[in-house]
Amino acid sequence: MPLITERGAPDPSSVDISLADGKTWAVAEETPVALIYDRRNYAVMLATPSDIADFAIGFSLSEGIVTAPDQIESIEILHKDVGIDLHIGLATDRLERLEIIQRRRNLPGRAGCGLCGLENAETLTAPLPPVAPRPADLAEDALAKALATLTNWQPLNTETRSVHAAAWCNAKGDILAAREDVGRHNALDKLIGANARNGVDHTAGFLVMSSRCSYELIEKAARAGIPTLASLSAPTAFAIRKAAEANIRLYARSGPGFVALG
Repeated sequence: MPLITERGAPDPSSVDISLADGKTWAVAEETPVALIYDRRNYAVMLATPSDIADFAIGFSLSEGIVTAPDQIESIEILHKDVGIDLHIGLATDRLERLEIIQRRRNLPGRAGCGLCGLENAETLTAPLPPVAPRPADLAEDALAKALATLTNWQPLNTETRSVHAAAWCNAKGDILAAREDVGRHNALDKLIGANARNGVDHTAGFLVMSSRCSYELIEKAARAGIPTLASLSAPTAFAIRKAAEANIRLYARSGPGFVALG
């Protein structure tokens, strides 16, 4: 695991805004997070300033900069007056891979898009690797159990009603871990990072997203080796096609239950 150090005072994940009637309203914070690999500026993402080390690891895995967390040697979290700098030290053999990726991508910071800066459409439509020989089905009661308990793992959303969650469940539908963020893809990166740090076997459970399922979530799930994903809102057609390509079983909520897609 990387050596993690932190400097400066962390920003809160929410702030109270005063309203005209004298009441207060809790709103989610959104902070620029700069990812800097061995002094190379790579991306600036807008994210909720929580679980930042998990985000650094998960983002690095999702981007293909590393394939395992032990290829990250160090993470320095620097809290600044405006935003957070993540200084990430890589193993020597990953620097060449970083140079290749950086020539192909240039990510400006957005919370709502995980595909900014792609070089061309061919990069977007490149085949995803299959994560399993065939899609894996889930029991309806496991999906229902995860859905019924997800709110308990969303303290920031309970407070602000404005952030997404990514939750990891075992095959029975028990939620084992969850991460929140203003960006659904950031929440998933944080969860992937947390699971990587804890050595979680992604073939032994499934992912639940509180948001709709769009392409970038399928891409991140495929790179993390996650075979099953359930989203609480309808997916896009492109996401369905890419999930089928990667042999990811995709479920979406339909009324009180879920429907399997692909």
